[in-house]
Amino acid sequence: MVTPLRVLQTDRIMDRYEDVLTAGGVHHWTFASGWSPERQIEALRTADVLVAASMTTEMARAAGRLRLVHVTGAGYDKIPLANLPAGVQVVNTFHHGRSIAEYVLAGAVLLARRVPRSDAEFRRGVWRSVLTDPAVPLGPTLHGRMVGLIGLGEIGTEVARLAGAFGARVQAVRARPSAAGPAGVELAWVGGIDELDHLLSTSDVVVVTVPLTDATRGLLGEKQYRLMRPDALLINVARGPILDEAATYAALADGTIAGAALDVWWGHPREGKPPASHDFSALPNVLLTPHQAGHTDDTFRGRAQDIAAAIDALAAGRPLRNVVHSAELVGYQDQGADHGDHDRGDA
Repeated sequence: MVTPLRVLQTDRIMDRYEDVLTAGGVHHWTFASGWSPERQIEALRTADVLVAASMTTEMARAAGRLRLVHVTGAGYDKIPLANLPAGVQVVNTFHHGRSIAEYVLAGAVLLARRVPRSDAEFRRGVWRSVLTDPAVPLGPTLHGRMVGLIGLGEIGTEVARLAGAFGARVQAVRARPSAAGPAGVELAWVGGIDELDHLLSTSDVVVVTVPLTDATRGLLGEKQYRLMRPDALLINVARGPILDEAATYAALADGTIAGAALDVWWGHPREGKPPASHDFSALPNVLLTPHQAGHTDDTFRGRAQDIAAAIDALAAGRPLRNVVHSAELVGYQDQGADHGDHDRGDA
């Protein structure tokens, strides 16, 4: 017989999937996304499981009987792992690869056809096309173009699949270039991150999907943009600081590269920081979105199903999937072990 667990849920998005999370009818759920931090901390003192996108140090220190933190996405950088009680496992979930890949391909098509610029002109009452202005260039299709992936994790793999369906060629750099390639994906070339210059200089569309680390912070700057083709497009669905902000703005403003789709930023209004210190909205060759590339029903429904399954597994004493932190892993990491492909990536 499974002992019911006390689950505290603090992610506002996951409130939409209460029916999926509680479908088993076994565990005691408390939905607290709208509660004050003090009230959440008090509830956490008696919780077995925390379902959350983030967790404060104060929450971690109050979690005396906690057994599991289930992050509601892939990133767990907002969980204070060092402050968790001994024995607490942290698990993450994905399901965003296809959704973000569709955004990437849509962004590439829209930018190649100059849709952001045409949309802005049309809203101002300007009807401008190749029929009315011989200076308007004709955009390409993706067929035969080279899509360069910085990272070949879940998102990169799905981008490669969809790009192939468009008839594009695909190349990539990743942390472990000798690792087996994704099943069913044809790649023209795979190199290490130290071969990034080659990818940048030979790609029509450059897609950033690597996680933000000390090694990837500022990975693309002035030198890298000057290696790219003047008609090349940049799409960032990873983390803003992987790009040098000032260099990115300058490259787009002066035509060093043709355009960009930016879904991730250098700040977040929710944290009291503007998305950027440069006015990217003034540039006609940029597609701007508020970190929503993965925001589809498919993504969050799949994550809710993962969360419910993990809680059931914990209650039944079964091993958990996607464990990113546990007593065993901490000890293993202290010995310098490598836990998989760090270009899995994806935010």
